[in-house]
Amino acid sequence: MSIFTPTNQIRLTNVAVVRTKRAGKRFEIACYRNKVLGWRTGAEKDLDEVLQTHTVFVNVSKGQVAKKEDLVKAFGTEDQTEICKLILSKGELQVSDKERHSQLEQMFRDIATIVADKCVNPETKRPYTVILIERAMKDIHYSVKPGKSTKQQALEVIKQLKETMQIERAHMRLRFVLPQKEGKRLKEKLKPLIKTIESEDFDEQLEIVCLVDPGCFREIDEVIRCETKGKGTLEVLSLKDVEEGDERLE
Repeated sequence: MSIFTPTNQIRLTNVAVVRTKRAGKRFEIACYRNKVLGWRTGAEKDLDEVLQTHTVFVNVSKGQVAKKEDLVKAFGTEDQTEICKLILSKGELQVSDKERHSQLEQMFRDIATIVADKCVNPETKRPYTVILIERAMKDIHYSVKPGKSTKQQALEVIKQLKETMQIERAHMRLRFVLPQKEGKRLKEKLKPLIKTIESEDFDEQLEIVCLVDPGCFREIDEVIRCETKGKGTLEVLSLKDVEEGDERLE
């Protein structure tokens, strides 16, 4: 879609329009296609990458710019950038059914990719393929939420898939070294956060290599830093404990 704006003679191309209604009037902004959802989910933070122009229109396709008095009445300010941000966050994105379908399909694939990247079959430790995760998502009739980030939705999908298949987040392999005095006490405190202890060496210090759920990493890091006053160390040996080869569902 290419739009000619006679007010400033700028030809806007690749336009996505976001629209809102306030004080009985319609206001629109011209954005770059595929950038609006990125802004709303926090993936895109540069406003200039989202807005084609920091101008508020009453009709983007005709190039009709909103009057200052109308902006003040509707938004309480004539600051066009601030108004653009407001419309961008709360307004309605004007897309065709075909575009909407294409966006949802892409988000569906992105969610499946994140799940496949983060998860394994807990029995075999092998990762699932993206295609297999997509099939499993269709089986549970997962519906994509356009306003939510793909990462948030991937965590939701993992929870739902656990009810129908063998799946869990791949464990992280950590090594931590604790001062001798604090070793035994801290080991007991960390035990509920550890999935499996692979090795343990208690000499002048307590050194443990273990597998943990990625969701527990921050808490473990905090416990070691605070309780040892910086004398303990925590090292990530591998982000994912996985076996070679892909998991298959027969």
